[in-house]
Amino acid sequence: MIFFNDWDWALFLSSLVSATLFPGGSEALLIYLSQEAKSHVYSLIFVATVGNVLGSIITYLMGKYGLQLSHRWLRISEEKLSRAKQQFQRFGSPALLFAWLPIIGDPLCLVAGSLRYPLVWFIVLVTLGKAARYTLIALPFM
Repeated sequence: MIFFNDWDWALFLSSLVSATLFPGGSEALLIYLSQEAKSHVYSLIFVATVGNVLGSIITYLMGKYGLQLSHRWLRISEEKLSRAKQQFQRFGSPALLFAWLPIIGDPLCLVAGSLRYPLVWFIVLVTLGKAARYTLIALPFM
């Protein structure tokens, strides 16, 4: 059973923000909460995954609908954006399984949106990768 308390909401928000282009990390909070509440580690993994995937969807939508604004705001040059698109096309959709990686994960989601990659498949692949990561982090506490 999933209980949403203040810490669950904190984990959700931390996961969401860390999956956008803002800096952040939710792993330390997940580890702390997993140690404290061994009875609902699975729900913590779920909360962290949902928040992180929603953050990635926000970044995807920035790429899809506001790329001109976002690359000006983020000061991404056309050359860097072009290289990122080439890399995404080179490695294809399996690259989205690694959207959780620091530094490259957020731009990967932005590029997927700018290339109009199908949102349903984006969600499936990103969710698989992020759920696997959070499960591995919380595994010692299960």
